[in-house]
Amino acid sequence: MMMSASIPWEPALTIDQDFLEDLRKRFGSAAGGEMEDPHFRAVAASVFKDGDSRKWPFADPATFLDARFIENGLRPEVLEALDVALIGVPMDLGVTNRAGARLGPRAVRAIERIGPYEHVLRVAPMGGLRVADVGDVPMRSRFGLAECHADIEACYRMIAATGVIPLSVGGDHSISGAILKGLAASQPVGMIHIDAHCDTAGPYEGSKFHHGAPFREAVLAGVLDPKRTIQIGIRGGGEYLWEFSFASGMTVIHAEEVAEMGLKAVIAKALEVVGAGPTYLSFDVDSLDPAFAPGTGTPEVGGLQPREALTLLRGFKGINLIGGDVVEIAPQYDNTTNTAQIAAQVLFELLCLAMFSPAVRTNVT
Repeated sequence: MMMSASIPWEPALTIDQDFLEDLRKRFGSAAGGEMEDPHFRAVAASVFKDGDSRKWPFADPATFLDARFIENGLRPEVLEALDVALIGVPMDLGVTNRAGARLGPRAVRAIERIGPYEHVLRVAPMGGLRVADVGDVPMRSRFGLAECHADIEACYRMIAATGVIPLSVGGDHSISGAILKGLAASQPVGMIHIDAHCDTAGPYEGSKFHHGAPFREAVLAGVLDPKRTIQIGIRGGGEYLWEFSFASGMTVIHAEEVAEMGLKAVIAKALEVVGAGPTYLSFDVDSLDPAFAPGTGTPEVGGLQPREALTLLRGFKGINLIGGDVVEIAPQYDNTTNTAQIAAQVLFELLCLAMFSPAVRTNVT
């Protein structure tokens, strides 16, 4: 009979009773929203201002980031009272491959819990900014791409006049060109563009409005400054289509170069390119590897990891953000909902960046 090896006896570990008693005095009867640290106490005060009971994230109609909803909110008198407007643009007539991004805003609204605190940037934006989900851009025809773009442009021209920072959820990437034409009609802007594709191709099959061309069109329209534009995460078989990016002076960082340079160097380059001027931030979920975000129309293997994307976004703290978008979420290709989850987190990061933007109205301390 084999005998088991003897195990040396080790005395039971004990807890420092004085230390434990101190913890009991400090935290034993404290409510969940009571904090000692001044920063955490301030955050908790903004989150629990109506008591320690928060609205259930799965209750009531869904909104972006669980923000309050303003019906028919795309009106000047509503927008002028906000710092940030969360807006849906459910249009995907510009896709070249898999359709379905028109359902992106609905999918992102359905994500139950994002925030309220961003631990790297150390902010709780809903407590520091006046934010609302103001609904979706109204478009006159579900069948006409050019008509949809004209409606989007007109809507964002009105939004620009109110001074609010719009953060939008698409929709395919063609919406960004129309947004820029409206938002930057009075002054060209720079752009941080995170994507698998440069989206600076020419017209195809009689259309210049497709989702592979918005930023060529924006430059040619005089609303996007190519010298203040950086495109990050580019890869795939369409490189030959992006000649305009290089010819116009855009800075292009391919996905493999992100790894070679390191995230800190990429962030530094982006901040150098956009400088202190007004800047738009456009995030296509296909910038991420499809292992993490399969729910998109044009997946490209070899992309960023979500952690890398979030690190990049957090590194852009302090840019003069005048607007941004998250696009190309096509939820029917992702039964895990991971893509929508990531998109909602990116939208939250954009909201956090708005807190530090010189363009924001509220003086956030």
